[in-house]
Amino acid sequence: MRVVVTTESRLIRTPDGSVWTSTTADHRFWRRYLSAFDQVRVVARVRDQREPPADRRRVDGEGVEVHAVPYYLGPWQYLRRRHLVRRAVGAAATADDAVILRVPSVLGTLLCAARVRQGLPFAVEVVGDPWDVFAKGVIRHPLRPLLRRRATGRLRRECRAAAAVSYVTESHLQARYPSAPGVPTVAVSSIDLPAEAFVARPRRFVRQVGVVPTIVAVGTLEQMYKGVDTLVLAVAQLAARGVRVRLVHLGEGQYRNRLHRLITEHGVADRVTLAGWVAPGTPLREQLDRADLFVMPSRTEGLPRALIEAMARALPAIGTRVGGIPELLPAADTVLPGDPSALATAIALMLDDPARMDAASARNLARARQFSRETLEPRRNGFYQMVRDAMSRPSSGADPSPPMLRADVPGPARIQT
Repeated sequence: MRVVVTTESRLIRTPDGSVWTSTTADHRFWRRYLSAFDQVRVVARVRDQREPPADRRRVDGEGVEVHAVPYYLGPWQYLRRRHLVRRAVGAAATADDAVILRVPSVLGTLLCAARVRQGLPFAVEVVGDPWDVFAKGVIRHPLRPLLRRRATGRLRRECRAAAAVSYVTESHLQARYPSAPGVPTVAVSSIDLPAEAFVARPRRFVRQVGVVPTIVAVGTLEQMYKGVDTLVLAVAQLAARGVRVRLVHLGEGQYRNRLHRLITEHGVADRVTLAGWVAPGTPLREQLDRADLFVMPSRTEGLPRALIEAMARALPAIGTRVGGIPELLPAADTVLPGDPSALATAIALMLDDPARMDAASARNLARARQFSRETLEPRRNGFYQMVRDAMSRPSSGADPSPPMLRADVPGPARIQT
């Protein structure tokens, strides 16, 4: 049986037909579905380009093919191409295919509506929360409140209609987007770290006179939902309080210039480095190993890979109380999103207490080990087998309302890979 999986990843296709990504969702990622299925078809936006990206990772290959959807970026391009997009998504799966929708997702919603119209079952993997994605301060859009209500209502209906549901969190997303009674569900992250992602032992921290602690943050600058602006303002407040820190941010995107202006305006250009994109694997781990504290000031998250990777390097961490972050960090190590003063205080208190840093290092490393490949792979494979089994019988969920499943004005979707 073939499985058709939707993703919001934007892919590159070169003239030889090869498909590439700059994310961790490469061929190895998609091959995981082959544990229960004979072939994987990835449904994604694809843009043609003469050369693969410099940070290229091959997507297609043995057992994995890509079903290209016309490329668009943002709601206005989507509106101009929506008929082509819908037609392409509708043609992605046949009645004989199993379908797994990685949601929230515009493409996932379109394929869900097609399956509902045909009376065919589907499964979902819930990897993000549109309630947080459309929260105030995350995106700027005049229809933001309406989009928030529509997106969350749509995801609830998709989960209620699914024949099987997987959640990347242990309880957060399950409470907000429950499945129908009796439907098989599982809590399993999309993240599974290889053995080399982990350090052997926790860190030990000692106060060193004259040494400036390094804070590291990781996240895209394509939108402001990672809260890097809040972290920059927190660094400025720390400077005003006489607390010396150095911030290194890893990530790239269209808001880089805006962030650079914020850094300059608040006089912390000598304290903040925008290091740009860093390749996954060894290059990223080397950056994490040079830091003293990891900070995730996000306004929205599913279950953040970057935080788990930092914890696997035994880094103490401060995060915000959104998405699955409170499932990873204790309450004392979290603050509300969008509050530079609270974030600055949390950072200062952590850095000023070596014993607390030691304890956080040990605790974070132990928690990260629960996301090792050997721990999660059997659970994830079990879900895929449940999906294969569920595809052979009608979905037990209630039909979502087709009009509410339309994605006329798409917004950003968090994909956790």
